[in-house]
Amino acid sequence: MMMGHSQQTVSSIGYESAAGDLQALRMRMQQESSSDSASPPATSPTTSTGNAVTADDNIPVCFAAPEGFAESNAFGDGYRNYEDSARQDTVAQNYREDHTLMTYDLVCEKERNWKAFSHGEYNVWEVVELLDTLVDDSDPDNELPNSIHDFQTAERIREMWPGEEYDWFHLIGLLHDMGKVMALWGEPQWCVVGDTYPVGCKHSDKIVFPEFFTANPDSSHPVYSTENGVYKPGCGITNLKMAWGHDEYMYWMLKVNGCTLPEEGLQMIRYHSFYAWHTGGSYKQFEAPGDAETLKWVLEFNKFDLYSKGDKIPDVESLRGYYQGLLEKYNISGKLRW
Repeated sequence: MMMGHSQQTVSSIGYESAAGDLQALRMRMQQESSSDSASPPATSPTTSTGNAVTADDNIPVCFAAPEGFAESNAFGDGYRNYEDSARQDTVAQNYREDHTLMTYDLVCEKERNWKAFSHGEYNVWEVVELLDTLVDDSDPDNELPNSIHDFQTAERIREMWPGEEYDWFHLIGLLHDMGKVMALWGEPQWCVVGDTYPVGCKHSDKIVFPEFFTANPDSSHPVYSTENGVYKPGCGITNLKMAWGHDEYMYWMLKVNGCTLPEEGLQMIRYHSFYAWHTGGSYKQFEAPGDAETLKWVLEFNKFDLYSKGDKIPDVESLRGYYQGLLEKYNISGKLRW
């Protein structure tokens, strides 16, 4: 039995999904899939294939999928369309609230609350079940429950990085968005989902919907509004205080619970939503030795996270045994503090 919190669907679009309905959805989507996604050859484990997106000098209207991935998202649109997507109103409102309310002081408050990891003890499969009820309000590419996306990402990584040597990468795909469970425990979605960015320095114009920051008090703060803010050039990306959300929460949750996944994987989780840096090229002045390697791994992960949203829905029950083995291998198979 679950501890501490009741299960409910959380989305401004009113998506309803009980366990039986979700299973039926998975079966229907699998039947309707006309063909499997193309299967590109496995990437060499010694090199990164990069992010392979089309971009201009500003935020791109849409991202083009790399070879071997579905050319369009779940709505038949290009990826990361923040101008006129099928979910435009929902997505824009989520970012309006985030960009208006996410201040340096608020992040400090959220860190004190959530990094106490006092919201219950659950195993990973219990959280997967909870995420069956969550639709991400910041996502223009998908309106399926977040649990499905986690398996899509994991299976794409497993396909292109096969073998035991990189099985930790497969598990990162499954775990990367599980911090979104905060939205089921009382945190508003604008403080859980969406692209992340540093607080305490000037907001980059490479962040989606940058115009919404004009209403943020930090935008007129004498220090937080400056180019470097409270940081020094070369301080290192890991020393930036990031906007609070599922990435930062999940990174620290795994660390606190004694997870033995390699640091490369944990950094993928921590920075996979930091698009202004890993794709937009902002905040480069803060990079330190070692950040180039982090960036390589984050970019490699990112293409699976983003472009797998056009894939068919995996048969989750048939995959559970494989991922349970990985949870045991990396010391996170039991009850974890959340």
